[in-house]
Amino acid sequence: MTGTPYAVSDVMTRTVVAVRRGAAFKDIVKTMRGWRVSAVPVLDDQGRVMGVVSEADLLHKEEVRDGAPEGPARPRRPDDLTRAAATTAGELMTAPAVTVRADATLPQAARRMARHGVKRLPVVDADGVLTGVVSRVDLLKVYLRDDEDIAEEIRREVLPHVFADTADPVEVRVSDGVVTLTGRVRDPALVQVAAGWVRSVDGVVDVDCALTGARYQPAPGGEGVPRS
Repeated sequence: MTGTPYAVSDVMTRTVVAVRRGAAFKDIVKTMRGWRVSAVPVLDDQGRVMGVVSEADLLHKEEVRDGAPEGPARPRRPDDLTRAAATTAGELMTAPAVTVRADATLPQAARRMARHGVKRLPVVDADGVLTGVVSRVDLLKVYLRDDEDIAEEIRREVLPHVFADTADPVEVRVSDGVVTLTGRVRDPALVQVAAGWVRSVDGVVDVDCALTGARYQPAPGGEGVPRS
């Protein structure tokens, strides 16, 4: 198996702005503007994440203001009206918050973002206490990994397990995250296995498998045998 994959703790932002449940509407707006963020976690007195207030939550107040709508009017849902009347973080927040643990892998965090349609996740410990935040941009940091670092992990962690009895050494080259494998192997069926394992290495953008099976030569009796 490959080496330890990158975890959320490797890429997350540890300095995080948050607000308490009683934070006032205007203070939340000022905080978002001052920190240039589009959402803030809402914490209880023990620092646990209770929910998240986003720009969308705040804009409910604008959406239901009196005045002629620009387009066809839609019925106001009770929840819209409640959010529009909210004045504190506790009333405005979306709860429960969608969070992630620091030891989660980057694919796990990415799937969680996609499933819930969010751009960032508060990172919490086992007690639900805020320890950081991870965004979509943070998840892409893994693709800045050095090419030679990627190649070395593949040589060390992948090739010895997949091609323990390879006919010739398998060569690994990495350019801008694209891995090229060249060489001759005894079992062609392992080529796809190797490609799958290589793709699981953090920072790999794509895999070009230029591997070939062992050459065959006629043997006495007419049956082909692999020639090493």
